Amino acid sequence: VQLQASGGGLVQPGDSLRLSCKASGIIFAINVMGWYRQAPGKQRELVAVDTSGDSTKYAESVKGRFTISRDNAKNTVYLQMNNLKPEDSGVYYCRMNVEDYNLEDTEYWGQGTQVTVSS
Repeated sequence: VQLQASGGGLVQPGDSLRLSCKASGIIFAINVMGWYRQAPGKQRELVAVDTSGDSTKYAESVKGRFTISRDNAKNTVYLQMNNLKPEDSGVYYCRMNVEDYNLEDTEYWGQGTQVTVSS
């Protein structure tokens, strides 16, 4: 299974971006889909996570501005980011817990996409 993230870029404060992450390979189901970010010199942190579409969790710093969504038919997770702030800058990574046809659950990470918010 491979995850391909896209949608990052350089934007100004207050702008919006939409990140996408698509999983490909042998997939029976995807239980957890999430986004994490890592700023220079800082640890990777949770941004948003969706658990099988039943519940979502957000970092306090992005609540009300970011929205995670998923398209199970496309094995894709999205992160809509509105009203971006400079402190949102970093490399954004997607993560998925993928279940194969043996019902084994494995965690996968995407390659990361850079988001830079600067005036």
